Amino acid sequence: MNRNKKISLFIYFGFLLISNGLAFFSFPGYSILKNTTSHLGAQGSPNGWIMNIVFVSLGIESIWIALQTKIRYHQFFGVIFGLSLVMTGIFQHAPLITSIPVNHLQDILHSLFASITGFSFTLLAAGHGFMSDGSQRIVGIFMAMLAIFLSFAMFSVPEIMGLLQRIMFLSAFGWLFFYMKIPLNKQAKFNKLDRTRQVIIL
Repeated sequence: MNRNKKISLFIYFGFLLISNGLAFFSFPGYSILKNTTSHLGAQGSPNGWIMNIVFVSLGIESIWIALQTKIRYHQFFGVIFGLSLVMTGIFQHAPLITSIPVNHLQDILHSLFASITGFSFTLLAAGHGFMSDGSQRIVGIFMAMLAIFLSFAMFSVPEIMGLLQRIMFLSAFGWLFFYMKIPLNKQAKFNKLDRTRQVIIL
């Protein structure tokens, strides 16, 4: 396993452990079923900084992976996805503890960047699916449809919003970090361009 995959694995399992384990050290009444990971990092949430660091880490790793594809479509939407995710860690959700004063601007920006995160991921997965073949196409399109379905389900069934969001995050980052492969026809194109550049330089 190369170094980049090890980093992805570390961040992925870090998210898995912290998004669930931190629930036991958050505000009273926090529920993994009902409350989202944004609530873990909300304004005034105990140990919320830990969850926000995870958001930033996920975003940076997503940007890195997108840039390595060397495909402009992936780079564009992948970087937007990663940057918006970083911003959700910087700008925090409104507090769920009534005694904590609300920073409305942070809450608005958090919601905005959270929406951009979901929208850009859907376009990234769908675009990857349509420009790929075989299982990469099937899984890419499936991931886009799953993201849309779970987003609507979260607001339709708020009682399990937290569970649905965790399923969406784990499946999305599992696909992006470990499954997504550059389309072979695109890879061949870039390999040809690289060889051409080398010949020109020589």
